[in-house]
Amino acid sequence: MIWVTKKQPTANYVLDTYWKFAAERQTIFFNRLRGSTQLTKDPILLKHKFTNAYRAADRVSQYLIREVIYNGDQTAHELFFRILLFKLFNKIETWELLKHELGSVTWADYSFDRYSRVFHKALQTGERIYSGAYMMSSCKGAFGFTKKHENHLKLLESMMMANLPDRIVEAKSLEAVYHLLLDSPGIGRFLAYQYAIDLNYSNLIDFSEMEFVMPGPGAMDGIRKCFNHLGDYTEADVIRYVTDRQEREFDRLGIEFKSLWGRRLQLIDCQNLFCETDKYARLAHPEVSGISGRTRIKQLYTSKKSSLVYFFPPKWGLNDKLLLPI
Repeated sequence: MIWVTKKQPTANYVLDTYWKFAAERQTIFFNRLRGSTQLTKDPILLKHKFTNAYRAADRVSQYLIREVIYNGDQTAHELFFRILLFKLFNKIETWELLKHELGSVTWADYSFDRYSRVFHKALQTGERIYSGAYMMSSCKGAFGFTKKHENHLKLLESMMMANLPDRIVEAKSLEAVYHLLLDSPGIGRFLAYQYAIDLNYSNLIDFSEMEFVMPGPGAMDGIRKCFNHLGDYTEADVIRYVTDRQEREFDRLGIEFKSLWGRRLQLIDCQNLFCETDKYARLAHPEVSGISGRTRIKQLYTSKKSSLVYFFPPKWGLNDKLLLPI
């Protein structure tokens, strides 16, 4: 028998920055929990907006988990409806608007006309109803409406009518959930993966975040900056490679990484960290180019007036640890 070993990727110095960024961003997370006035001394992190080292700790993910997923009917159809409706817009203010105008957000009393009117009214007053975090097709070719939000409401309707919630409950893996979502109009590979992760925060499904990963465009950019050559690895292989090596890499660099109360960085977290490293490297390592060629970081950091009460999926067993001394 001939054993074939994959040629491993060749890293460069930006990969060291990847791990240093992850550790410093996690330090900021814990400094914020402590109520520290000085979150970091890193000038780039002080000025610009970056996501957390752990995706589930981000403000929008936290709102999704606490206020959308675990606040309401826990049946499959209602859970799926709330999660996908929230994620199609991915904006806290849009969810708050729906609750204010409709009283409750449920599939049981859903009406295309009522929901569409709420969004039309908001747009007429100059409000933005979509987050800028994800690029998503307008789905006009599939549903024919001139307004993006109308097509997305019809997309959600089509998912519900195709009994997608029950089919997802019956799925045997996270990748199977991903493929079920990918079959829907306007949902590409990256969004299908992100939505699968969001659904996995709920009790609808319960798969390991180490099962499957799908790199997005930002992560691919970051990977190209961290590695001179990928060898025989795909981008997904590289994400799994660094995730598996995380403790060795922190030890190699002499970094004491404070994990999420013992929860290692998962594939989704390391995928996101490549995206954030791409942005960070635009200023820290301008001599290294990625795929997109971007040189600026658009979003600046602004301190939120309201404090965030953290809440993680109860099945992770982390919420009691939030009460422990840091």
